[in-house]
Amino acid sequence: MAKASKTTAPVKAGPTKAVPKAAAGAAKPKAPVAKAAAKPKAATMPVTASTKPTAKAAAGKTASAAKPAAAKPVAKVAAAKAPPAAKPDPAKRLPKALTALAAGLPEKPWLKSYPKNVPAEIGALPYSSIGDFLVAACKQFSAQPAFTCMDKSISYADVERLSAAFGAYLQSKGLQKGARVALMMPNVLQYPVAMMAVLRAGYIVVNINPLYTPRELEHQLKDSGAQAIVILENFANTLQAVIARTAVKHVVVATMGDMLGGLKGTIVNFVVRRVKKMVPAWSLPDHVKFNAALKAGASAGFKPAKVAADDVAFLQYTGGTTGVSKGATLLHSNVLANVVQNAQWMEDAYTIKPKPAHPNFICALPLYHIFALTVNALMGMQQGARNVLIPNPRDIPGFVKELAKYPVHIFPGLNTLFNALLNNEDFRKLDFKPLVLTLGGGMAVQKGVAERWKALTGCPVTEGYGLSETSPVATANKFTAGDFTGTIGLPLPSTEIAIRDDDGNNLPLGEVGEICIRGPQVMAGYWNRPDETAKVMTKDGYFKSGDMGFMDERGYTKIVDRKKDMILVSGFNVYPNELEEVVAMHPGVLEVAAIGVPDEHSGEVPKLFVVKKDPALTAEALIAFCRENLTGYKRPKYIEFRTELPKTPVGKILRRALRE
Repeated sequence: MAKASKTTAPVKAGPTKAVPKAAAGAAKPKAPVAKAAAKPKAATMPVTASTKPTAKAAAGKTASAAKPAAAKPVAKVAAAKAPPAAKPDPAKRLPKALTALAAGLPEKPWLKSYPKNVPAEIGALPYSSIGDFLVAACKQFSAQPAFTCMDKSISYADVERLSAAFGAYLQSKGLQKGARVALMMPNVLQYPVAMMAVLRAGYIVVNINPLYTPRELEHQLKDSGAQAIVILENFANTLQAVIARTAVKHVVVATMGDMLGGLKGTIVNFVVRRVKKMVPAWSLPDHVKFNAALKAGASAGFKPAKVAADDVAFLQYTGGTTGVSKGATLLHSNVLANVVQNAQWMEDAYTIKPKPAHPNFICALPLYHIFALTVNALMGMQQGARNVLIPNPRDIPGFVKELAKYPVHIFPGLNTLFNALLNNEDFRKLDFKPLVLTLGGGMAVQKGVAERWKALTGCPVTEGYGLSETSPVATANKFTAGDFTGTIGLPLPSTEIAIRDDDGNNLPLGEVGEICIRGPQVMAGYWNRPDETAKVMTKDGYFKSGDMGFMDERGYTKIVDRKKDMILVSGFNVYPNELEEVVAMHPGVLEVAAIGVPDEHSGEVPKLFVVKKDPALTAEALIAFCRENLTGYKRPKYIEFRTELPKTPVGKILRRALRE
C-alpha cells in the first residue's frame, strides 16, 4: 500500500476548555429491577403464528444444548437444567421483562419523542423459534421471490423446501440438538437456505467471515466447537489448512453456480475457476457437494426439532476490531425480539410512503454479519420482500449494474458504501423514485455523505445503532424525521439506554459516558467466556457497549467515539469521529481516519490518514481547514496520504490496523 511522507504540523493547545470528565451522577441503581406493573400486549408480525405466544426466556439459560425432542408448540419456557461438565458455564440472563427503571436511573425521556404509531413495549413474542417464524413467512409469501442472486431467484416456497432438505441431511449425520454448524459463504443463495436449515433442525449457526486467514478460522472453529461446516469452494483451501486441529467432521462444499441452474451454473463455475482463477487448489477428503446434500436430504425426510425461545440460535463472533474474537451467544428470543422491534419501528416509515406490494431489499452487506443477517435476511422475510444478494459489493460498477435491474425500496448500508456509490457516475443516473428507506449502520454516517445522498436520491439516511451483542439494533432515528440528525436516535421498543461513568453511576442528560443497553435483544453472554461476560454485563442487566456518548433532553443519543479510540491530548478528550467528520467535509477528501499517536509533550496527538479525492490536495491545505473548524488541541499534528484505507469486509475502517 503506497504511503506518502508524513507532514508535521506542531499544535499548540488553544484556550478552549476540554470536555469535562464524567462527574459522579445519581447513586448506583438497585438490582434486581422491580417487576413491571402491567403486562404489554403480545407483539404481532404479518405472518400467521404457528405456535402459541411464548413467554420470555427464563433466567439462567446456558449455551449448552438439550436433547432433541419432538416438535410441539411451546407455551412457556422453563428454566434450563444445569449443563454437562464439558459445556460452558451458564451465561447470566437479563431480567424477564423490561420495567420501570430502578432508583437512581433517569426516567425514559425518549418516549415523548416516539413516533405516534410505535408502542413503548413489544409484548410477548408470537413465535418460540426463528425456524417457526421463517416457515410461517414462507407459507404466507410462498409464490413471491425471497432471494435473488446473479439474476436467479428462489421463492419463499423454494426456501422452505430446500431448507427442509438440507436440515434433513444434517440430521442424517447424527448431529444432536445444539450442535454448532459453521457457515462460511458470501452473499449467495446457499446462505439463506443453510441458515434456515440449521435453525429448523435445532442446531446453532456459527457465522464465519469467508475472508478469514487460517489462524482466524481455526480460532473460531475451535472456540465454537463446530462439528459441521458449509463453505464456498473459493475458501476451501483455508479450511484444509486447519481442519485436522478442529472438531469439524462434516464438510459441505458449495460453488458459485450450484443454485443458478444447469447451464448458467456450469458457465459461472467455469469462469470462477478457470478464467478468474478464484478457487485455489484444495483437498478435503470425504466432503459432500451442496447439491448432493440437498438431494440426499430430500430423500431422507425432515424431522422438525423442538426449539424453545431460550435455546441458542447464533454464535455471532465480534469483529476483529476489538481484539480476540468472542462469540456473542444470541438466543432465538433475542433475535425474534429484534425482528419485532424493527418491524414496529418500520411502521413509522410507511406513514410517509406506503409499503410496496413487493418490496426489494438490497443486500450488499454480508449475511454473515449481524446487521445484514437481521435487517436484510430476517426482516426481509418478515416483510415478504425480495433480497437482492450482492456477492461482491466492492465491485462498485458491477454493483450499480445490479441496482439498475430492480426498483430499490429498502437500502441498508454503511458510510463507506454510500460514499463509494455517490462517487460513481452510473449510480447517479439510476431512478431513485421507488426508494422508501435508506438505513445507515455499522459505523458512523458522516453528515456530508448523508447530505449528498439525500440531495441525489431524495431519501434521507436514517441512522441506527447496534452491536453483535444486541442482535443487533438497539436504537434508531425516526423515519419521519426527514433530515439527518447526526445521532443514533431513540431506543427501540422495550429497550433502555443508560449513560454511565466508569464507576457505573448514571450521568445527567448531556454528559458523556459509556452507553449501556438493556433489552430483550441483548445477548445471553459470550460463548465459553464467563470472564468476558462479567466485564460487559452489569448486575442490573445492562450491556456495556464500550461506546462513549450522551443523551439529550429529547432522548436522542449521540456517539462521540469508541472508549478505546479516544485520544487524550494533555488531558483533553479528542474523539476521532469528530475529526473524521470535519475533515471529510473538505471537497478534496475521499476518505479519512484519525488515530492517536504518542507524543512526548502531550501524551498523545491526533494523526490523520487521508485518501485524496482531489490529487492536488496538500497537507497544508488540510491543516488550514482544520484550523478553521477545530479547536487547538483537536487539530491533527500529522497527516499521511494513502491510496486506500484498511477496512473490514463490511467496510468499517480499521483504526487498529493504522496503529500497527
